[in-house]
Amino acid sequence: MENRPSRSPLRSRRAKLLAGAVVLGTAGLMTLQTVVPAQLAQATPVRVDAAAPVDFSDVVGAVSPAVVSVRVKQAAEPRMMNFEGRNNFRDFFEDLPNGHPFEKFFRDFGGRGGDDARPNKRSPRSYGMSQGSGFFITGDGYVVTNQHVIEKGTEFTVIDHEGEEYDAVLIGADKRTDLALLKIEGGKDFTYVDFADEAPDVGEWTVAIGNPFGLGGSVTAGIVSARGRDIGAGPYDDFIQIDAPVNRGNSGGPAFNMNGEVIGVNAAIFSPSGGNVGIAFAIPASTAQDVIMELKDGGTVVRGWLGVQIQNVTDDIAESLGLGETRGAIVAEAQDNSPAQKAGLRSGDTILAVEGTKVEGPRDLSKIIAAFSPDTKVDLTIWRDGKEQDIAVTLGRLQDQQQAAAVSEAVEEETTSLDDMGLVLTTKAEAGLDGNGVVIAEIDPDGPAAEKRLREGDVILEVAGMKVNSPEDVLKAVKKAEEDGRKAVLFRVETNETTRFVALPMKLA
Repeated sequence: MENRPSRSPLRSRRAKLLAGAVVLGTAGLMTLQTVVPAQLAQATPVRVDAAAPVDFSDVVGAVSPAVVSVRVKQAAEPRMMNFEGRNNFRDFFEDLPNGHPFEKFFRDFGGRGGDDARPNKRSPRSYGMSQGSGFFITGDGYVVTNQHVIEKGTEFTVIDHEGEEYDAVLIGADKRTDLALLKIEGGKDFTYVDFADEAPDVGEWTVAIGNPFGLGGSVTAGIVSARGRDIGAGPYDDFIQIDAPVNRGNSGGPAFNMNGEVIGVNAAIFSPSGGNVGIAFAIPASTAQDVIMELKDGGTVVRGWLGVQIQNVTDDIAESLGLGETRGAIVAEAQDNSPAQKAGLRSGDTILAVEGTKVEGPRDLSKIIAAFSPDTKVDLTIWRDGKEQDIAVTLGRLQDQQQAAAVSEAVEEETTSLDDMGLVLTTKAEAGLDGNGVVIAEIDPDGPAAEKRLREGDVILEVAGMKVNSPEDVLKAVKKAEEDGRKAVLFRVETNETTRFVALPMKLA
């Protein structure tokens, strides 16, 4: 028989928010009213009647047995001091003259030294220990935690809320989403919790339970303060931001709604000092559930791979392409032998949708592509030559970090205005280089082009979709863009073997 927290019958997000007092057993009315003098009132003032929770004890009492501490034994990397390229203390010590002040010091650490000398011995293997949090998602002992909690672990111990310890094995981990799955072998029937079916609303109550600083079984509460946060942790960032106090050791622990469902897995904090400052980030339940189920089924997460280098479509890039709105992801380059290249995607194409799902930007595309299995044929809607086109791509398999998220984001450029290019151009041959393109020979360091991070030695490959091999080619392409009524002209530039697009507003003499 499943042992799990009871749920409120009110399932909608609105109902869950209003049902907080019902779940907690006690309610009080909180009224917020804006008072406006009658003669100044132009509309009905805002009035909110909401149930205010008195305590969280009912929720905490129900879900606490499902929350655990995770202790990880890690093999420590051997460390060795190096003196001017020498491998150990002995090499350094042998060069010391007799009677040197450091002679006794190094003798004590196994160096040379007559009768007092001890033979050099290999140091015993040392181990480190880390701690985090986790929670049961099944009655037979599957435990969710963070990948960074179990990283480099050799032994895993799960401690339940009663202090009982269980050995666990690692089923699988996914570094890109920072999730991992452990399994207790031969355990009892554990209390477990479910992931929430719906994303929480901003302002909704949340309770975090975990093992901060190794204390175990600590409960904090707050609200969901934001959603969809990108904190630069990885290509699939979509964090829930909460203001429940979360500290080191809470990693891998759950954040609950008032129905006792997991809305997120606590993974990171924003803290200049290392302690709680009121901002924490949780992996959304929707992401965690999909990843954990894949780990449970096969121990790994398999993702589709497109193989493009892309960047955001800014206002000036959209204008230069004749795109009516600023959205999508522009292809800077299709990787060699990638599914994108084989399907005919090329630089300058802007991906607007995948299988009818709109793409707002690079991370959107990343998550959409990753949700497909390898060998899946998908239809991309792209913007090319001033109109929408459809192109079919058979996705590959994402193998390693170099192919991260099916897309590798190029450098984004800030929008600037330009009175003049401020550039001196030369051919590749004149610059002593082989291949196609036009080399930037000089650039005004105080000019707008420099603000766009164009630099001497950058190679201009295309201008307004036209390949260029001479300064004259650049001028012709700029003139054509001007005749077409473009307010900006798009340059495709190569810097250190990485290509990107730079849109310069049309203010040329």
